[in-house]
Amino acid sequence: MSEKAVAKGLTREFVQRLSGEKGEPRWMREHRLRCLAAFRKLPMPRFGPSLAELNLAELEYYARPVAPVERWEDLPEELRHTFQALGLPEAEQRALAGLGAQVDSEVVYRSILEEVRAQGVVFTSMDKAVREYPWVQDYFMKAIPPEDNKFAALHGAVWSGGTFIWVPRGVEVAIPLQAYYRMQTEAVGQFEHTLIVAEPGSSVHYVEGCSAPRYSRMALHSGMVEIFAKEGSRVRFTTIQNWSKNVYNLNNKRALASAGAAVDWVSGSLGSKVTMLYPTTVLLGEGARTENLSFAFAQEGQWLDGGARALHRAPGTTSRLVSRSVVQGNAKAVFRGTVYVAPDARGAKAHVECSTLLLTPDARTETIPTLNAENDDVELGHEATVGRVSQEALFYLMSRGLSEAEAMTLIVNGFVSPILKEIPVEYTVELRRILEMSLAGGTG
Repeated sequence: MSEKAVAKGLTREFVQRLSGEKGEPRWMREHRLRCLAAFRKLPMPRFGPSLAELNLAELEYYARPVAPVERWEDLPEELRHTFQALGLPEAEQRALAGLGAQVDSEVVYRSILEEVRAQGVVFTSMDKAVREYPWVQDYFMKAIPPEDNKFAALHGAVWSGGTFIWVPRGVEVAIPLQAYYRMQTEAVGQFEHTLIVAEPGSSVHYVEGCSAPRYSRMALHSGMVEIFAKEGSRVRFTTIQNWSKNVYNLNNKRALASAGAAVDWVSGSLGSKVTMLYPTTVLLGEGARTENLSFAFAQEGQWLDGGARALHRAPGTTSRLVSRSVVQGNAKAVFRGTVYVAPDARGAKAHVECSTLLLTPDARTETIPTLNAENDDVELGHEATVGRVSQEALFYLMSRGLSEAEAMTLIVNGFVSPILKEIPVEYTVELRRILEMSLAGGTG
């Protein structure tokens, strides 16, 4: 493939060529073909937002506009400036144990602190892991099989790039690892794969950020995250997504938590034309727990369809799913919170909470909770609130000298603060800035 390798039309020949040129082992090539076959058989999602404008035949399934480099200084100047504007070099120097950056289909830069490497932590690209660690086969798409849904199968056939993290037994990675994903090519599909394996008693926090410039044609982001949290381990996965409004963001994220393990998901979603994202934790071992904290800001023309799932399959497991949504203009935010408690999961506890703030008369929201317990020894709770900005509160703040936009920003910041306080401070500052800019342009 050339530096700007392009393949329109998803064929068996393309998948085999992609695998061959990446130098993948035979098992991965066979896996890709299995996924391709599943993709052709599976239907499009039968719920949620319309995907009628998503023309899969027009996508470029692989694009590499930038060659990988080992030093930050060797990235093209334009891309370096883009990443600098996002604060990546500074974040790497001050607050991160490791940093990876991907443009379109390939990782272009990756680093890791020497003291973290000395702990035995593996932080590398998914492509490299597939080639160098044969045992990755035991985990790759084992949490989310290709038959799960059409976009999981599509991802498995054409995935490229992403992150592999392995944390040895008992090792605590004290500061976050981070990756940043940038879509730089028009009408491209980005399909990075993230796989985290936390051995017993270990802990790690991984942060990913996503963005794309605005083009006239649609693009697709269909990444996948698989987390294997073994006995007594702790994994936190933080996502900040600010795709442009021509991107369809259709992801699959799932964690398997063994006995005593803890998996936390924290997400902030501000961009994309359509998002469909429902991080899932399967609580497989006694005492496992999960928490999912999400924040969505839907603006004019967007449909952000998100939520979370907790599947309790062992006794004494706990889950907490909390969502805050802000909707402005002719936009829609949907929260789907699902809790399932198996017959053997006695003593399980789960709480689902969804709150939405509507900023304009035509803003729309929907809450779709599903609580299903197959034994009586459980504690399940659900609460949902929907409200509009209080005109009294707005008037009060404006009477104290604030502009309408400033008053609105203050109210919204207070509403979403329970989620934002869980996000690393560098991202919180950026999220608040984006909120301020958006609200300033949408009021008056």
